[in-house]
Amino acid sequence: MSKCKLAVIAIFMVIIAITTKGYLLYQAISPNPIALWQMSDESNQQIVDHQIWASLLNKYLSTDGTTGYRTFDYQGVSKTDKRLLGDYLIYLQRIDPRQLNKNEQLAYWGNLYNALTIDVVLTHYPVESIKDIGDGFTGPWNITVATVAGQALTLNNIEHGILRALWQDSRIHYVINCASVGCPDLPAVPLTGKTIELQLNEAAVRFINQAKGVRFDNDKFILSSIYHWFSVDFGQSEQQLLTHLTQYSAPELTQQLTASDVTIDFEYNWKLNATQ
Repeated sequence: MSKCKLAVIAIFMVIIAITTKGYLLYQAISPNPIALWQMSDESNQQIVDHQIWASLLNKYLSTDGTTGYRTFDYQGVSKTDKRLLGDYLIYLQRIDPRQLNKNEQLAYWGNLYNALTIDVVLTHYPVESIKDIGDGFTGPWNITVATVAGQALTLNNIEHGILRALWQDSRIHYVINCASVGCPDLPAVPLTGKTIELQLNEAAVRFINQAKGVRFDNDKFILSSIYHWFSVDFGQSEQQLLTHLTQYSAPELTQQLTASDVTIDFEYNWKLNATQ
């Protein structure tokens, strides 16, 4: 077989591989509910203990003095605290969240997602971006990172098959963190079933009024790419998206958002949200 034919075959195989990965990635981030996790017990008043997570956040999460964004001190995490994080993740995985009420479930899954993300980064640290972990194309999000009630789970399973799909609440995007500068800030305290509604609203206000969430620049709005990637969660039109944003925007930003002829662009910063 000629070198030319071999080259054509190689290019064709690469195209197939990229197309397949792209399709699998699209399927992974679509909000398709995983039926197993649809159960809850609204009579159950059990409260999941997130004290270890609270102590780690208090110790390693800080606010950047220049940007106001929260950063995590991955480099500074001690071996003892890495073990504590591991203990916390083991503890969470021994719980069957289907036995909890819905608010406690939401807090459980959100904290599990955030703690798993930190653990994944710490396992591979140092990295410039979380996207550098895994196959270089889909990042770590399709890697099995937990087993709950006997079911293996990826970060994509938790975010898109459970959190987004089962709750269908756009504010969930604001309380889960992908370890990137462009992502909504990691909550400074653990989510709890008792306070989850307040935490969702506060996180929405925080992100939408940050420059990485929404900003006005050169006569157009630069929005976080989460509003593009997950547009289905924020309405069926640009107007519905703007309505969502103005629910949580400060007065000056609200005035800008409601002006006529709004032009929108999107951007995202995948740099690791590490404390410098």
